[in-house]
Amino acid sequence: MNTSSEQRFTELYRAHHAAVDAYVRRRLDSSHAVDDVVAEVFTTAWRRLEEVPRGAVLPWLYATARRLMANARRADQRRVNLADAAAGHGRHYAEDPADGVTGSMAVAAAFDALREEDREVLRLALWEELPARRAAKVLGCTTAAFHVRLHRARTRLRRHLTATSTSPAQPALTPLGSADA
Repeated sequence: MNTSSEQRFTELYRAHHAAVDAYVRRRLDSSHAVDDVVAEVFTTAWRRLEEVPRGAVLPWLYATARRLMANARRADQRRVNLADAAAGHGRHYAEDPADGVTGSMAVAAAFDALREEDREVLRLALWEELPARRAAKVLGCTTAAFHVRLHRARTRLRRHLTATSTSPAQPALTPLGSADA
C-alpha cells in the first residue's frame, strides 16, 4: 500500500472507530469480544481498502462487523456445544492393564492348583468350546456326568481364586461362570 492508502485508512479509522465500537458493543456482551471484533473490522477494512466505498464507509463497516459478530456467535455456540457434549460424557477412566495381568495370573495360578481331571473338564468346555455331549465322549462319561464334573471344577476354581485374591480375579470369573457347556 502507498502513502495515500495509509492516509485514507487512518482517516477512516479516526472517523469511524467510535461508531463501530458502539455498534458492536450494543450487540455483544463481552468487552473482550467487542475489542476483537472491532479490531477485525478494521483489519478487514485495511486488507480490502480498495473495496471500501468512498461515500458510504460506515454502512460497509457495519455490515463487516455484523458478519464478524455472526462468526463469533457461531464459534461461541460451537464451544458451548462442545463443552456440553464433553460434560455429558462424564469421566471415563482407562483400566490399568496391570489389573488384567494380575487377574490373569490369579486365574492361571488357581487353574494350576486344580487336579488334572478338573483342568481337563474346564479345558474341554472353555478352551475347546465343546458341547457337553461331545466333551463327555472325550472323557468317556455321560453328558450328565460331564455337567456334574464341570460344575464341581468351576466351584473348585472359584474357591482357589477367592482364596488367593479378591478383586483382580473377579473379572476373570465372569467368562468361567457364564460359559455354557
